[in-house]
Amino acid sequence: MPYVDLAFRIVGKTIPVDHGYSLYSAISRIVPELHGARNIGVHPIRGVYHGNGTLRLAEHSRLTVRLPDDDIKTYLKLAGKRLTLNSNGLTVGVPEVRKLRLVASLRARLVTIRGFLEPDGFLQAVRRQLESLGLSGELALGERRTFRVKEKQIVGFELCVTELDAEESLTLQEAGLGGRRHMGCGVFVQWRG
Repeated sequence: MPYVDLAFRIVGKTIPVDHGYSLYSAISRIVPELHGARNIGVHPIRGVYHGNGTLRLAEHSRLTVRLPDDDIKTYLKLAGKRLTLNSNGLTVGVPEVRKLRLVASLRARLVTIRGFLEPDGFLQAVRRQLESLGLSGELALGERRTFRVKEKQIVGFELCVTELDAEESLTLQEAGLGGRRHMGCGVFVQWRG
């Protein structure tokens, strides 16, 4: 079944830069099916850095869920709801369905693989995961990043995968890499380099 991005308009002022876990928790309260769904990815919300660890929401800011198109109905429950991310609130608006783009270069803001905290080992683990999906491609490692899950600090890296054919691009966008896709990790989008 084809995957799509279900992109909801959002209204609010600011959210934490590190919002992956709190967004996952807020969505799960409305759509409890998210807990056990290994095939769902939640994109990090984009905004403009506002200082003091916050993002200011902008016209382009969206709450975007990557899912099989058969699951769209389940996640439509988010429309019209109020989500609280730490102490910051946002209201979820009307969604639009977006097809995945078949592009040769993809980027994930953060990929986490349990037990791999250093660049060399991390890249080897990524290569193994790509091979298990039947994918090749060139890897470009970006910044080391962290995010918080409850009291734990989780380490990962920004990652770009280039020189993908159309089928490989689609596979990587659907499957993602690493863990914590519900929290914004391992979700790949077009990279414009």
